[in-house]
Amino acid sequence: MYKRQIPFTVIVVLAASLVECFLILPHHMSLALAHSSKEHWYDAPSRFVNRGFSWVRDTAFRPFTAAVIWARYPVIAGLVLVLSTQVTLFINGDVTWRFFSSPERGSISGNFAMAAGADRDDTVAMMQEMQRATEALGQSYEERYGTNPIDFVMAEIGGNAGRGIAGTDSKDASLLGAISIELIDADLRPYSSSAFVSELQEMVVKHPLAETISFRRWGTGPGGDALDVQISGANSETLKAAAEELKVVLAQFPEASALEDNLAYDKEELILQLTPQGQALGFTIDALGGTLRNRLGGIEAASYPDGPRSATIRVELPAGELTADFLDRSLLRADSGTYVPLADIVSVERRTGFSTIRRENGVQLISVTGDLSDDDAARATEIMETVETVILPKIEADFGVQTNLSGLSEQSDRFLGEARNGLILILIGIYLTLAWIFSSWTRPLVVMAIIPFGLVGTIYGHYVWGVSMSIFTVVGLIGMVGIIINDSIVLVTTVDEYAQERGLIPAIIDGTADRLRPVLLTTLTTVLGLMPLLYEGSSQAQFLKPTVITLVYGLGFGMVLVLMIVPALMAIQADVGKQVVAVRRALYQPRKTGLVGVMTTIGALGIAGLFAATIGAQIVLGDALFGPEQGGVVMSAATFMLGSAALLTAVFAVAGLIRLRRPA
Repeated sequence: MYKRQIPFTVIVVLAASLVECFLILPHHMSLALAHSSKEHWYDAPSRFVNRGFSWVRDTAFRPFTAAVIWARYPVIAGLVLVLSTQVTLFINGDVTWRFFSSPERGSISGNFAMAAGADRDDTVAMMQEMQRATEALGQSYEERYGTNPIDFVMAEIGGNAGRGIAGTDSKDASLLGAISIELIDADLRPYSSSAFVSELQEMVVKHPLAETISFRRWGTGPGGDALDVQISGANSETLKAAAEELKVVLAQFPEASALEDNLAYDKEELILQLTPQGQALGFTIDALGGTLRNRLGGIEAASYPDGPRSATIRVELPAGELTADFLDRSLLRADSGTYVPLADIVSVERRTGFSTIRRENGVQLISVTGDLSDDDAARATEIMETVETVILPKIEADFGVQTNLSGLSEQSDRFLGEARNGLILILIGIYLTLAWIFSSWTRPLVVMAIIPFGLVGTIYGHYVWGVSMSIFTVVGLIGMVGIIINDSIVLVTTVDEYAQERGLIPAIIDGTADRLRPVLLTTLTTVLGLMPLLYEGSSQAQFLKPTVITLVYGLGFGMVLVLMIVPALMAIQADVGKQVVAVRRALYQPRKTGLVGVMTTIGALGIAGLFAATIGAQIVLGDALFGPEQGGVVMSAATFMLGSAALLTAVFAVAGLIRLRRPA
């Protein structure tokens, strides 16, 4: 929902601003320019700011831009290094990833289900224990923080509250219970509902006949559980045992709550086995099962047409015959014609079983779900890594099953894939549009080169504020791409206009200096407009903070980087252009270049051959060239780079000797 509303709002606002820019702004500007022809006393602050800005631009910024262009290669290398340091923060886990952090709410539900064999008195006892633990924890919090956080508590027997425990649909209502807790407003307490749930589930003493106890905090956001493991590849008993073991291991983490599975022991089964007497009388378990099924469920004796439909005649035992002692009273006819009691030919074993078995694509599976506190994002990430790399492999090895992470983890992967595809399409669209406007295939690359450097401010901002990157960070990044490119377009367009009247380097310096004001104003208006949200202290607004941090820090750092990267890249592009022209002259005019042109051709062919023999072969042959233990693609790339450097050094050395020996 959120990821649709935000882009829609931005698109509508930009469309309205476009109308204002072309239809309303020209009239306002004409009045403003006519008004500015005369000096007024109330314009004194504006004149003072303009003089100060002009002094800073001419005295400090112009020399700074000239220095950036003079040291363009070290500047680009340094900025790439800065980007690498910020990416390292994310890779090392200093800045964590959390798919979605729901707004803080104060609603908590605690559900429980008793095992088969329990009665209503056991359910009441379990409910009283949950009430006791809730009241005790409320008093404990009051002693620690001065206020009892519990606003009200409501208990019930006969069902579950909120999201009920999975797999209890067929359980007797008297074996189900729930407690609903409402905490005081989130802004009135210094702790989250997750912390309350974590301590509450530790204080509750589990009844011996309680099958499942699940405390869950309410929240909003995408559907799915933070912990959702699907187990498959075995029979029901093995899957249930694996699920129970997984819940026991996960319960060791205080941050985990609402641990449950969707395969409940909710039906009593009777297992019949033939006795030696039954086998001697000629009975088989298949025939016995068919006979009992017909007696219990009835048989279809005949069917006949009844108008447009058909009707059936079924023969069933009277309802009074289907009593608890049915098996003890049943008589079966043996092959000899005599009737023998069922109890003499079978042994009966009673055990608890499953009334519902779930399958997906024909594969039986069981889901273990749970909630994970996001108060400490780094801890949550660590738990998920432990589950994926340690706990699940051990479960698979011990029980011979297959496991798969689902829930929010699966949704996160799907969202990131969709966002990646969307970003690729956006970048392609921007590139084609800029290529059409600039009538160049290379100039758009200079404009778009600023995009990756937006991550510098984004990651640094999340690190400073201690906020995890989330789905809203990605939304902010996609929006920031369009905003940050505007500054780059304005700068490149101005430089290209100036380059038609003067040299490229003076045009870059003058264009960058003249565009400082619009670039600065574009960024400051956006950043200052988002400042109230950045410093908003309400707990309900915290889930939007990743988007605000991305825009504020991304655009703030992006403005500075635009004024350094774009001028440096334009100068580098000119340098590369000269080299490309020289190579073309050497390749296409060999008579004028002589042996130097021949050496250039040899160098180009050698690099192409080296690429085909290293990186190209690695792509085609896979690990046949360099295996994983030898570095794989990295080793191929290193071999190509070292070989290219050696080849180019040799070519330049030979070409230099030829030039020195050529008569003047």
